Amino acid sequence: MSSPDRTASWHASPSKPHFVPPPGAVDAHCHVFGPAERFPFSPQAKYHPADAGPEALFALRDHLGFSRNVIVQASCHGTDNSATLDAIARSDGKARGVAVVDPDISGDELAALHAGGMRAVRFNFLKRLVDNAPRDRFLALSRRLPAHWHVVIYFEADILAELRPFIDAIPVPVVIDHLGRPNVSQGPDGADLRALRNLLDSREDIHIKPTCPDRLDAIKAGGGGDPWDAFARAVAPLVADYPDRCLWGTDWPHPNMADEIPDDGHIVDMIPRIAPTAELRQKLLVANPMRLYWPEHA
Repeated sequence: MSSPDRTASWHASPSKPHFVPPPGAVDAHCHVFGPAERFPFSPQAKYHPADAGPEALFALRDHLGFSRNVIVQASCHGTDNSATLDAIARSDGKARGVAVVDPDISGDELAALHAGGMRAVRFNFLKRLVDNAPRDRFLALSRRLPAHWHVVIYFEADILAELRPFIDAIPVPVVIDHLGRPNVSQGPDGADLRALRNLLDSREDIHIKPTCPDRLDAIKAGGGGDPWDAFARAVAPLVADYPDRCLWGTDWPHPNMADEIPDDGHIVDMIPRIAPTAELRQKLLVANPMRLYWPEHA
């Protein structure tokens, strides 16, 4: 599965979660890696993971009790979306995708991505993962996306203030990956989550992913680790206050988490801790992601 320069970051035998997702539940944030023999990594890739292809992803989906996937293009594959498109094509209609593209992509190329199941474009502002994030070119691209697409943004909490003018100018709905990576140890009223609430209150079409307890509450990041109690305390009030704007996902195969590999069954068991009612869970796992990624069925 792995070699000295190819690292596996996912649990080989995840537990069966105690929580049973509702029918039609969507894992709205996951990835595929390779297989590199068919889909080589980008020359600019900052990490080189072991192969984690669609067969493994769909087997995990079934094991965890989900019905659909939203596959987010991984930064290690750069702007070549072939691996993600291949996984969508193999899903029997049960997957849609989020693309990473060159901002100068043509309209015909965007149309081809739409035909292949993509429904959003991702802008990554994590400097350790990407070398260049040209806001002006990203903004120009956001103005010519296919109908009903949205923008997904990944950033860390310390740059949210400087990103606000850029986010405010995006003319389509926005989804914030992993809550903008707040410091969950600050609690629900900490500065990072207050800033996120301020962003959410500024526009009704901004969504968030209350995801990655393993990443945001990791021991190596100064958190408590599994069972991720600080994450649960900080995030549950946010889900309660913005129930129609939350999406959930496993983040499998957990890029760059090889030092603290999470059990995906435990990740799923976080869901009732942040969404304690059936109504909240229905919105988080079914209604909200279906509205964005399968509007024709929502």
